[in-house]
Amino acid sequence: MNKKGPIILLITLSILLLGFISKLEYSISKKDVALIIPKGFPKPSYDFSNNKLSPEIFTIGRKLFYDPILSKDSSTSCESCHQRVAAFAHIDHALSHGIDNKIGIRNVPALQNMIWKDSYMWDGGVNNLEVQPLNPITSSIEMNETLPNIILKLKKNKEYVSLFKKAYKDTIINSERVLKSLAQFTGLMISADSRYDKYIAGKDTFSFQEKSGLNLFKLKCASCHKEPLFTDNSIRNNGIQPDTSLNDIGRGKITNLEADNYKFKVPSLRNIEMTFPYMHDGRYKKLKDVLNHYSSSASHNKTSDSEINKIGELNDKERKDIISFLLTLTDREFLNDRRFVDPNRK
Repeated sequence: MNKKGPIILLITLSILLLGFISKLEYSISKKDVALIIPKGFPKPSYDFSNNKLSPEIFTIGRKLFYDPILSKDSSTSCESCHQRVAAFAHIDHALSHGIDNKIGIRNVPALQNMIWKDSYMWDGGVNNLEVQPLNPITSSIEMNETLPNIILKLKKNKEYVSLFKKAYKDTIINSERVLKSLAQFTGLMISADSRYDKYIAGKDTFSFQEKSGLNLFKLKCASCHKEPLFTDNSIRNNGIQPDTSLNDIGRGKITNLEADNYKFKVPSLRNIEMTFPYMHDGRYKKLKDVLNHYSSSASHNKTSDSEINKIGELNDKERKDIISFLLTLTDREFLNDRRFVDPNRK
């Protein structure tokens, strides 16, 4: 017998086995959609009381998230901007990209711990998790689509018809079900298992530098980036000079109040190592650049938030210590969570 025969057979069987395992890993169970509030976390703003979690509905939301069918020309999906490797932020570009290679005016925010947010978007212009997808879907520079047209496309798609029938025991596909399925998928993107979390739970240790960084963080940064979510959900002027080429006035565009000009939502710092570039316009590529900005009050604009001006100067060692701590907020369990992997990935 040819010696290569058993080897080829073994390789073939291995490929078939890996393919079988690959299919299994995307199967969502009831355990996968059980909502577990991490210890120490506050009560969520969104509680799923009117959107009962189920594996079937979550599966629809996951498929929709990765499907460019949500865009007018079927070129752009939610994942096009919200990349899993970047904690569902966007590391390829400083500003968001949409259909026809159109470029937005803001950096793509990370998707994590969404049910604890009281508003969404950099300007806080959306206040409900279920409604949030409407903003990028209908934006002329992102997906440029309408819900009625999306519903028509889904009704013509045999796979979606089957998924909705399995989830709801009928073939009704409407905007409410579409939006609630997306809310289940993004709402369960909970990040709470970083080294920081393990340290707080007494299951890990910090180096001297990391401890020093945590203490400095509590003293200098925690008034806005409050533990354990590492945001206080407020909307503030963080002192950066406006980019005149973008002419983005932030919250002021929503309220039409001059006092709200250049105010933006305070982002969570969880997984900050993975969500570069930073700031609402993606102007900083490195964490040291961010800290250099905050520790230099002379560079702050005249209407910057009072808490920003309280930070004061940070020397080189202090900046390195804070960054060392910030790296402990990377949640590998979340980043590698099989529930959020593209089900169409080969």
